[in-house]
Amino acid sequence: MDVEAAQQAVTDLLKALGKDPYSVHLADTPRRVAEAYAEMLTPRAFTMTTFPNDEGYDELVLARSIPVQSLCEHHMLPFHGVAHVGYLPGERILGLSKLARVVEMFARDLQVQERLTKQVADWLQDQLQPLGVGVVIEAEHLCMAHRGVRVSGSRAVTSALKGVLRNDPASRQEFFALVHAA
Repeated sequence: MDVEAAQQAVTDLLKALGKDPYSVHLADTPRRVAEAYAEMLTPRAFTMTTFPNDEGYDELVLARSIPVQSLCEHHMLPFHGVAHVGYLPGERILGLSKLARVVEMFARDLQVQERLTKQVADWLQDQLQPLGVGVVIEAEHLCMAHRGVRVSGSRAVTSALKGVLRNDPASRQEFFALVHAA
């Protein structure tokens, strides 16, 4: 990422919006904005930690309400909410914190919620090779809340299901019931 070029672009944007980027109130804004976008668009590295499923655990593993925040690729405004990520183990189980790490890894990009949901599910299916994966993301998009239709509080819900959680009606129903359990 070219932070200096981003900083110059913010300076140019402020000028185009009729603002003085050199005023005492805005003088450091281009640097701050460039650094903020660099932080929001750079995933933190992590090591995928899996363990043998020696006990033969064969029920759903679900992490609910994982905080998720990303940037809409159409308006570069934030969207935020929660992700519910589950899988039906195969030969390996995953360190639970890694479910949140995978969500964050794909969220730190210019995104659309539909793609983000699918990327998390696809990655877990490919890396973990479980019997099934389910991902539900619920998020409020500030591009809807602060511009255009200006609807605050509305949440978009997307889902992606793989393997047994997609193909077996009982497993699918169990996943969604656990996602929505109080």
